[in-house]
Amino acid sequence: MKASPILLQKKYSRVIECFAEKMGISLNCALDFFYRSEVYKLVRDGVSDMHCMSDEYLADELKTEYQEKTVNKSRDDA
Repeated sequence: MKASPILLQKKYSRVIECFAEKMGISLNCALDFFYRSEVYKLVRDGVSDMHCMSDEYLADELKTEYQEKTVNKSRDDA
């Protein structure tokens, strides 16, 4: 099921703000990461009604994805 695009935009902004707070990063960095993330793609595409999950849950999922990508990037750089 897909959500209203207007409601999704509001949800995205809340999730990005929560994610930035959790990670201690700027809103710009959080915004950039969010729109490149798998979480965004799942929410956007309506997979498993991800848009129904809480902002906190989605921010935690972003945090996990961010940490995994950071670790993988560090391994690739080494």
